[in-house]
Amino acid sequence: MTRGLAMHVILLLEAGCGTLPNGHRWGEDATLLPELSRLGSAARRAALEPGTWLPAAGALLFTVDHFDRKVADWAASHNPVFGSTASAGEASDVLYGAQAGGAVLSVIVEPDGEEADLWLLSKAKGLAVEGGALLLTEGVTHGLKIATARTRPNGQSQSSFPSGHASSAFALATLTSRNLDSLALSDGARLGLQAGSYALAGTVAWARVEAHKHFPSDVLAGAALGHFFGAFIHDAFLELPEEVGLSFEFGPLEKEALVEISWPFG
Repeated sequence: MTRGLAMHVILLLEAGCGTLPNGHRWGEDATLLPELSRLGSAARRAALEPGTWLPAAGALLFTVDHFDRKVADWAASHNPVFGSTASAGEASDVLYGAQAGGAVLSVIVEPDGEEADLWLLSKAKGLAVEGGALLLTEGVTHGLKIATARTRPNGQSQSSFPSGHASSAFALATLTSRNLDSLALSDGARLGLQAGSYALAGTVAWARVEAHKHFPSDVLAGAALGHFFGAFIHDAFLELPEEVGLSFEFGPLEKEALVEISWPFG
């Protein structure tokens, strides 16, 4: 296992050599004042990604017919993954630490060019943006906890909704995934690492349910928040070259709706 981890680190270090497609270093163009059009497109894209709307929809479904309470109590009494509520609580912290470590590693290995004296400045700017995404996620999560005052399934406090572990873990997973898009990896390696990052975040979230600290809707809402803010802040403030792929727009007209789908050729 240790050898496999070392091989992944070596692969990432090799993939981080060179520069971005525009010839710049990762983080070099990070800004505090992106154009309004970039802010709007980043927010729209983040909201429309499945990582945002799918868990949000799932959170709503869990509120039907007390399904939230039923699953939370079943998970805490059976502990199918972690064996006990105490072990699940400890595992959520350990796994979250691993998630944070992976996110930091994905920043370190980003393309940094040939000029060693500018490496630190570019990394610091990029890390500041991604740190801001995490802080914003945590701030919004904390505000929602206060506003909703939902009692945890174990009855210990009124800070259940949404899950802070889940929102932060999924923000980190989204940032890691975005960072991997900038590396010179094969499609298979990139997809595998991205899937692993999201799977780790999902395990953190489930551990909070088994620990009887959260309802499923709490962690699903946290996942939606984390993905949205991670994607939005990364795309809006890092000023990386935008890859144009399959996209769609929709909006209301006077008596009908307009849907526009585009796919570049060439």
